[in-house]
Amino acid sequence: MRVVVSTYQAASGRGHSGIAELAEGSRIILEDPQAPVPAEEFSPGLAFNVIPFIDELLDTGFTLEELKMLRESRKILDIPHLDVTTTCVRVPVVNGHSEAVWIECDSDVDRAELIAALVALPEVVVHDRDVVGAFPTPRTAGAADHVHVGRIRVTPHDPRGLWLWVVADNLRIGAALNAIQIAEALNDRGVL
Repeated sequence: MRVVVSTYQAASGRGHSGIAELAEGSRIILEDPQAPVPAEEFSPGLAFNVIPFIDELLDTGFTLEELKMLRESRKILDIPHLDVTTTCVRVPVVNGHSEAVWIECDSDVDRAELIAALVALPEVVVHDRDVVGAFPTPRTAGAADHVHVGRIRVTPHDPRGLWLWVVADNLRIGAALNAIQIAEALNDRGVL
């Protein structure tokens, strides 16, 4: 099994000071798009920006946050050689982390079975084509104690691969836990 994850992590991942810096920087840019913004919590400044690294940059080119996701995934799933690669991006969102998750399974995935497995999980809300374009976002997902999953797709050219869009309140659920809980449940059900 192979997993590729891109996370889009909110300012609240740095605590109240991160939220305050995003708010102040946004106010400044709205008044003067060329003005410098605060960059103590996030460098460069996060207002109207995305930052393609979180935490300390390592010699490998990956970050400590990305290494943490690899280690936590392997530990929680009890798969010591799980192939996980991650890019963690800080985004100008106040609260709520999002992830684009690609999973390559050992066998073909049936989309209907995958959705049924996700719907059966008590802490997961599936947003599946009920309203076109109504996929979960940090502002619209609702139910802060749940993981929200949408854009559920089996890769047409390789039915062993699937994509998920995952959103959760990072202050209630956690950054890496979103994808891990889903992968763990799918692994327990023999889908992966």
